[in-house]
Amino acid sequence: MAERRFHTPGPVELEVSIPAGEVLVETAHGDESVVVVEGNERLVEQTVVELHGGRLTIAFRGQKPFGITIEIGGWSFGSEKLRVHARIPHASGATLSTASADMRIEGTLRRLETKTASGDLYMRGPVEGDAAIKTVSGDIYLDAVTGELQATSVSGDLRVDDVGGSVRVKSVSGDVRVGAARGSEATLQSVSGDIVVGVAAGTNLDVDANSVSGDLESEVPLGSEAEGLGDGPTLVVRGKTVSGDFKVVRA
Repeated sequence: MAERRFHTPGPVELEVSIPAGEVLVETAHGDESVVVVEGNERLVEQTVVELHGGRLTIAFRGQKPFGITIEIGGWSFGSEKLRVHARIPHASGATLSTASADMRIEGTLRRLETKTASGDLYMRGPVEGDAAIKTVSGDIYLDAVTGELQATSVSGDLRVDDVGGSVRVKSVSGDVRVGAARGSEATLQSVSGDIVVGVAAGTNLDVDANSVSGDLESEVPLGSEAEGLGDGPTLVVRGKTVSGDFKVVRA
């Protein structure tokens, strides 16, 4: 195990890049950032932890760790895994890149960017700015994104309870659920996954959705069923699926 402590009187930009294992990020009040790296001793030794200015970097620099070596997306790693625990100030930014490491975040971030092949992402707490998520088969759960949400997934499920800005989501077979879309635009595409979009009370809807073989359904009145536009904001929803269902619900 290796532990590093840094004096960070303000928010930092955290960058984590490891092939496999677990990543835990916590935000807290205070003027210190703490990083703990656990796992096989040789893997820990090959993991660099550095602070330059306001940028805190945790990166695996090794080429061939112990164990059977496999390769995913350019990563080469063995059967051993790394466990990274970073505690950083509230309102920091985070960029997390992994092949198969699961990621858990607890607290408040200014922005979030993740790239993973098969690792899951779970965040309890708000992203106060934008979030950009890319995954192949990992599942994604976020509490809230105040800014814009951009997400791309192949087979992982995506759930975000609340989005304040625009939504742009593309999925192949994973299900997508946005609990409340509060921005002006939500564009969601899926091949075989189901899509559910929640609409806040008082929001006017402009919906253009189609599916080849899936069902289209709305709990919110549309077209001739809708009353005249009110004074509330307008949400433009664009949805497209091949065999998945598309549903608009009340948030």
